[in-house]
Amino acid sequence: MVKRQLPNPVEILDLMKFKKPEFDGKKRRLEGALTINDLRTIAKRRTPKAAFDYTDGSAEGEISLTRARQAFEDVEFHPGVLRPAPDVDTSVDILGGPSALPFGIAPTGFTRLMQTEGEEAGAGAAAAAGIPFTLSTLGTTSIEGVKAANPNGRNWFQLYVMRDREISYELTRRAATAGFDTLQFTVDTPVAGARLRDKRNGFSIPPQLTLGTIINAIPRPWWWYDFLTTPKLEFASLSTTGGTVGELLDAAMDPTISYDDLEVIRGLWPGKLVIKGVQNVEDAVRLRDAGVDGIVLSNHGGRQLDRAPIPFHLLPKVRKAVGDDFTVMVDTGIMNGADIVASVALGADFTLIGRAYLYGLMAGGRQGVDRTITILRTEIERTMRLLGVASLAELEPGHVTQLQRLVPVAK
Repeated sequence: MVKRQLPNPVEILDLMKFKKPEFDGKKRRLEGALTINDLRTIAKRRTPKAAFDYTDGSAEGEISLTRARQAFEDVEFHPGVLRPAPDVDTSVDILGGPSALPFGIAPTGFTRLMQTEGEEAGAGAAAAAGIPFTLSTLGTTSIEGVKAANPNGRNWFQLYVMRDREISYELTRRAATAGFDTLQFTVDTPVAGARLRDKRNGFSIPPQLTLGTIINAIPRPWWWYDFLTTPKLEFASLSTTGGTVGELLDAAMDPTISYDDLEVIRGLWPGKLVIKGVQNVEDAVRLRDAGVDGIVLSNHGGRQLDRAPIPFHLLPKVRKAVGDDFTVMVDTGIMNGADIVASVALGADFTLIGRAYLYGLMAGGRQGVDRTITILRTEIERTMRLLGVASLAELEPGHVTQLQRLVPVAK
């Protein structure tokens, strides 16, 4: 029989430790975010619907994005036992320089519309973490502004070839002059994808006020305060605005880009040249043979061609076809550090995060981006320890099985 006694107040106090209250609201909500999905929930609560949906959404039925995320969720890991890895090395050499983690920040357009600190927050957080930051052609901070925010770190520039070629050429020259070390030449956007959330929300650049947007703004006064009391949005490449994002892209982009444009850009760019938007094995091999420094397997976050190939599923085939000495990176759908570990195991040299970074930005500005990086770093390190690997170089295809729900029909 259990012997019972009156509680001893001193023993109760020893057992119950009251947590010190956190009065900084931003710090409190960010510390409460344990996953990227937690940051997404905060971002949705704090950001007007049109701006949030521009970030969160993809093309048409959003099938490509759903499938890309599902592919990572369907990973099965195969850990080794009795292989202690108390300390793990997450660093990697990529495109001629170091990165403290196997991921960098992907290029995102119109970033200050999501949260006013925009690219400066991303570049500053990347600098603090020792990872690369990529500025988009459609960024809302200048090349020189990003360099100022990340003066000693690795800055990359993402380039669209536009109808007015001289705009693209001048941006290339400016990025080189500012010391950016890698150019991501994006080839999957001859025209804009059908981003239906933007159409339904009436989302435009600059934002247009309607009764719906005003009603939606009422519980989010902090976003509008930031938007209206900070410098006017400026775009690196757009001299005129007015219209949906799709309309602006269609007006600016040139559907006739070809290997001839690649040769011109190669002649202008002194650093590493990477092709972003590769979606099949044949193109990967052809680009390797053309002498580029690397590729990014990407379907543009599902924002272009819906039902496009899943980059993560494509990764093993591409790695086998191009060999071990060619740089292969992957993006689209990454929401967890385990997704990054699985990508490296299956042959990726590096990965890029887009929405994961933007959810943090919308949730808390620069501190939110720092939180994104911390969450992913923690997940990467924990996954590696549980797999029994002490460095990224120890990861191999045997650590991962891709459980595939979508099996092609035999022809």
